[in-house]
Amino acid sequence: MKPDRVKPSPAQLAVDTRVVTMWRRIPVRKIVTRTALAVAAVQAGTLAALAVVDHRRKRNRRPAAFPRVAPHSVTAGGSEVTLYTYGEDLYYDMLSAIRHAKKRIFFETFIWKSDPIGQAFKDALIQAADRGVEVYVIYDVFANLVVPPSFYRFPDNIHVLRYPLFGGGAMFWHPRHSGRDHRKLVVVDEDVAYVGGYNIGSLYATDWRDTHSRLTGDIVTEMQNAFIDFWNLSGPRQPELEDPKTRTWVPNFRVHRNLPRHYVYPIRGMYLEAIDRAQHHVYLTHAYLVPDRDMRDALTKAVERGVDVRVIVPAESNHIVADWLSRGFYSHLFKGGVRLFLYQGAMVHAKTATIDGEWSTVGTANIDRLSLTGNYEINVEIFDADTARQMERIFDVDAGNCVELTLEHWQRRNPLMKVSEAILTPFRPFV
Repeated sequence: MKPDRVKPSPAQLAVDTRVVTMWRRIPVRKIVTRTALAVAAVQAGTLAALAVVDHRRKRNRRPAAFPRVAPHSVTAGGSEVTLYTYGEDLYYDMLSAIRHAKKRIFFETFIWKSDPIGQAFKDALIQAADRGVEVYVIYDVFANLVVPPSFYRFPDNIHVLRYPLFGGGAMFWHPRHSGRDHRKLVVVDEDVAYVGGYNIGSLYATDWRDTHSRLTGDIVTEMQNAFIDFWNLSGPRQPELEDPKTRTWVPNFRVHRNLPRHYVYPIRGMYLEAIDRAQHHVYLTHAYLVPDRDMRDALTKAVERGVDVRVIVPAESNHIVADWLSRGFYSHLFKGGVRLFLYQGAMVHAKTATIDGEWSTVGTANIDRLSLTGNYEINVEIFDADTARQMERIFDVDAGNCVELTLEHWQRRNPLMKVSEAILTPFRPFV
């Protein structure tokens, strides 16, 4: 026997009707839109606050002071490797090579300031062209929007490729055309090549701690080929350059180039493979540390194998948003046993690693999405104990200028910082 159903009273029916009517009057789309706008407003407010903090920080920044290692050359196979950690030392040698060039100069950079250092390089390139040297120049337009356009006017005897703000014509939106030319590469007379993190400008000469390499021997041909391939890839408006006639296998070196046009990003794979092989130690120095899941897992799994994993990053970089996005990964890295060191007194802009006293890399790629799966980048991979020993020496000097950040200290940070990091989480895939 079924129980009698209790009929709602007229008062209850009136209340239920009002509730249903109220919800019908509030469209779901409007709720979602308002919520999204509120979240966007909070994110915009956070970014604006960070911009204000960054402006004040840069305005009040003291002159940089940091220890440095003098340039030192080692022999790797049939090549000589010289590592630079101070801009003035690097610029002196680069300018000397350009001024003594006899045949051809390939010059490629991301940022090229119009200050005295930038002008010195421009003058040296013009003088080389005037004495009959073939001079080819590449620079990224987007990276130099704040530089007066007149600075980039060159005489007709210099071939210039201005990597455009938007490439690909009507297909500018396609991922193949989204990458910036973030490379810094100079090749002179097929005799010497320079590659690393240094841009061109007076600030970088004295106030930034970066790492660059000078290479001689057969590896120079590979660097030359890297420049030629990029030049020829950039379209029919440029005079096509002939590929090197002789390329040999270079057992101690490999040149890795990210090519967004071809969806080729070997530098990320190079790092993952090298870290996966590590047995004793992994030392990384990077300006921007926004590792993807595979990179984080590779580092923490290395720790599980007993590997000593240490990473140097700037205490305060030149991009405050990148700093805050990076901090969102610190807890995961700490819990996985990775040790983090904050560089003091200057912006550390290096993109280097050395592993197990055998393997090293110097180049232009940061450990973030923009570098590893976005921009045109170039890194040289070096299999040589003497080079690794010099890289470890540089790392030790840098570590002496750092403060180690621990999990306990990190967990005690201001709650407002934690909230801000969470608010900025959606931006991680874009950096």
